[in-house]
Amino acid sequence: MQPTRRSRLRLRLGGLWFTWKRRLAWYCSATRYAAVRSDAPLEYPVFSHSSPLLRPLPKLEMRLQENKKRNLELATRKIDGITLAPGETFSFWRAVGKPTKRRGFLEGLVLSQGGLGAGIGGGLCQLSNLIDWMTLHTPLRVVERRRHSYDVFPDAERTQPFGSGATVAYNYVDLQIHNPTEARFQLRVWLDDTHLRGEWRSGAPAEYAYAVFERDHRMYSQPWGGYTRHNEIYRTVTRLDTRETWEEFITANDALMLYSPMLPESGGV
Repeated sequence: MQPTRRSRLRLRLGGLWFTWKRRLAWYCSATRYAAVRSDAPLEYPVFSHSSPLLRPLPKLEMRLQENKKRNLELATRKIDGITLAPGETFSFWRAVGKPTKRRGFLEGLVLSQGGLGAGIGGGLCQLSNLIDWMTLHTPLRVVERRRHSYDVFPDAERTQPFGSGATVAYNYVDLQIHNPTEARFQLRVWLDDTHLRGEWRSGAPAEYAYAVFERDHRMYSQPWGGYTRHNEIYRTVTRLDTRETWEEFITANDALMLYSPMLPESGGV
């Protein structure tokens, strides 16, 4: 794989086409989208996770990270407490809506065509990453998910396998999660002073436990001068009553690296 550059006009026209195509699909498909929210938590916790709101990223304006906190605050208000009944599907963008200045969203960090910049609503990928990671530890099914085609930052302090997140861009790059079970599930997401936090809860006790891991992790030097990265994500599923265990393949990832994997030692020249 090699970087592909597209003109601004092509990106603009393509964005309009896919945005309206998605809106048509929302209202014309037979999919039942989750819309009910409740402040009363369901009885059983299933899985929880958190991620820090601010990270020491070199050469990036801290203003964009502070604005990201505001964007996450607005988005979590729309999502927190949303409930998936059996057979329903959660859509990130259908729940959050379009991030605009008029709705209070600010410029945050965005990634476009391999470059870092500022955009209204930037930083919401942290929320979609959190939701996707938590969902991998439940019987819910991720039916639509995309990851960045670029690997932006080195692995320092990374706690999850490379490629286990989900990127979003209004509204056609979406995260959608289907409930194939007979139980209700509830998504809780919120911010405290330091972290974005979330959990899935259920109306029924858990029947399975999950552990997510990677295999076949490789980095390649490409003839055009850059680096690419590959891995595969799996999970181990354990049935709690019988302790029967098996593995499930989740996805394979390939990405262009925006940094050299041959980094100098800390404090070196």
